[in-house]
Parts: sequence; structure tokens; C-alpha cells
Amino acid sequence: MIFGKLWVTLQAQLNKLANFFWASDPIAQMQYEYDQAVEELKGGREGVAQYRALVEQVMRRVANDKAQVANLEARIKAYLQAGDRETAAKHALDLQKAKTQLAENEHNLKMHEEAYENNLTKIKHAGKKLADIRDKITRYDAELKMSRAEAEMAELANTFNFDVTTDFGQIEQVIHDKINLNRAKSRVATDLSSEGVADIKREEAVEKNMAEQALREFETQMGMVTPESAGITASQKELGPAQVETLKQS
Repeated sequence: MIFGKLWVTLQAQLNKLANFFWASDPIAQMQYEYDQAVEELKGGREGVAQYRALVEQVMRRVANDKAQVANLEARIKAYLQAGDRETAAKHALDLQKAKTQLAENEHNLKMHEEAYENNLTKIKHAGKKLADIRDKITRYDAELKMSRAEAEMAELANTFNFDVTTDFGQIEQVIHDKINLNRAKSRVATDLSSEGVADIKREEAVEKNMAEQALREFETQMGMVTPESAGITASQKELGPAQVETLKQS
């Protein structure tokens, strides 16, 4: 009585342990069961192959019996034609035994063939079921991994709250402030770089005009062109340094 209770308690604990492993990694447990079934199926196939060898042996016996029956029938006919009824009678007795043996072996062959076909059908069905289980394991494994990933993503979405009041939100705001400051500095530098460009361009224009006038005066003095063809007026010739400075300032 006591041992019975202890055995029931032990079985309950073993079931709890098995349930723990199944719950921790059900895919691995399914794979283990699948591998065990595959090994059993391999053993079943070997048994069917051995049984098929037995069927082949019975088939050879039936073939030999048929050949023996045909041989005895031919001998009986030959002895009857020769008028030797005594020898023909002996072969007739042997023919009866051969036919009895043939009938028995044919019966055994039929029985073994049916058993072989039934076992072969079971093996094929088991193979198909194992293929279905393998596909289920692959699908369940993918679905389980996807569900875990979705759960982790949902947890991350709840953890990373990008509100301004959080540390992450404050850091993000600091980054935006630095970006805005750098853009402002770049804009100021661009605006400052355009200062004085207009004055420089006016000064360059005045210097270019004065250089052209000096060149024309040189050409006139050297007799290369006349004042009229050069287009130099008297007022331009009398242009002094003070006037030049005033022209630059304008």
C-alpha cells in the first residue's frame, strides 16, 4: 500500500518535470519526438525488408513446386504412352504430394503477400505523417520565434517613451538645439562673407577705368593714336589725384 502511494507520487513528480521541459522548449521536445519516430520508422523499414525476403523465398518454393508438378505430369504421360502403368502410378502419387505442397505454399505466399502489403502501407502512411510533423515543427518554430519578436518589440515600444520629460527626450532636444546652433552659425558666416563685396567691386571698376585712360594717354603721346580717335577729352587729361580719390570713394 505504501509503495503504491510512493510510486504514484514519483510518477506525479516525473510528470511535473516533463511538463517543465516541454514548456521551456516545446520545439526541441517536438524535434526529439520526431527523431525517435524516425528511428522507429527505420527499424520498421528494415523489418519490412526482411519480411519481403521471406516472401521471395516462398515465391521460389511455389515456382519450384509448379515446375515439379509440370515435370511429374509430363513423366506420367510419357510412361502411360510407353505402357508402363506401374511407374506412371508411382509418379501419380508423387504428383498428388507435389500438388498438395504447391497449394500449401501458394496459400502461404498469398498470406505473406497480404501481410507485406499491409505493413508496407503502414510504413508509407507513417512516413507521410512524419513529413507532416516535420513541416509542423518548422512552421511552429517560425511562428514561435515571430511571436517572441513581436512581444519584445511591444515591450520595447512601451519602454522607450520618446516624451520630452524622459531622459531620452531631453537628450534628443539637446541634439536638436546643437543642430539649430550650427545652422545659425553657418548662416551668420554666409551673411558676413557678403559684406564689402559691393565696395570692392566699385573700387575694381574705378581702377580698371583709370588703367584704360592711362593706356590711351600713352598711346596718344607715342603717336600711336590721336586724342580724337582715342576719345580722351581735356577734362580727362587734367584728372588729378584728389579727383581720383573722390571717384574711388563714390
